[in-house]
Amino acid sequence: MLLRREDEGVLAIGQLSHAWLSGQLARAWGNKRFLGPDPREEIALGAEQHDIGWAQFDLKPGISAHSGLPRSFLETSVEQHLAIWSAAPDRLLSMSEHAALVVSLHGSALSELRLHVAAGGGTLLEAHIAAEHQRQARLRRRLGLSEQQTRLIQRQMWTWDGLSLALCHGWDRFTARDVPQSGGLAELELRGAADGTIVLDPWPFSVPSVEVRCEGRRLAESYESEDVMQRNLEAAAPVTLVIRLVAP
Repeated sequence: MLLRREDEGVLAIGQLSHAWLSGQLARAWGNKRFLGPDPREEIALGAEQHDIGWAQFDLKPGISAHSGLPRSFLETSVEQHLAIWSAAPDRLLSMSEHAALVVSLHGSALSELRLHVAAGGGTLLEAHIAAEHQRQARLRRRLGLSEQQTRLIQRQMWTWDGLSLALCHGWDRFTARDVPQSGGLAELELRGAADGTIVLDPWPFSVPSVEVRCEGRRLAESYESEDVMQRNLEAAAPVTLVIRLVAP
């Protein structure tokens, strides 16, 4: 769950809705400078579904002890993290092996990040990383992808994920680093404009503006109990967040 704080309260955005926004970025991505996904629809599908493991978890996320709001994606235990990610790629195998590969690549990258920045669970995380690397090798052989092509897909997914997190949270400034471009890597800056649009500089799309959206549910600033929070989460009407991205 992502939590976007606004004047009207807190907008709780499910991980799958954030992933939907990532997929919208992926489908529009690419121009002479920035490499588009290849194959486009399959990789974009993977981006759209990259958080599929969160589908059930976010229906009853539990309450954060320090905020009185739904637990964010940063507050999961190692065991919960692995329960979310270990089986996630399997859920896409019957739909698209490219999409399943995207999910596997992202899940193993998150476990690698967690292994280096958080204490505890090292053996479990290492086992997950090793299992996903084996899965990726199998899928890479079946799909005829090189290790270089696979690293490109993973780096693109990391870029779309970071931008989507920034957009969902409403950050005024965000820098995506190591973004694949023709001939190397680039930094891409996201910044809010006075008219409410979001500028991406340099521009990674082939059209002058792109509109993306996601859904959330409006909550109060905090709740005293998990039961009250859960009832309000289930009763809240969906709110559509529409974001217009423009070239500098």
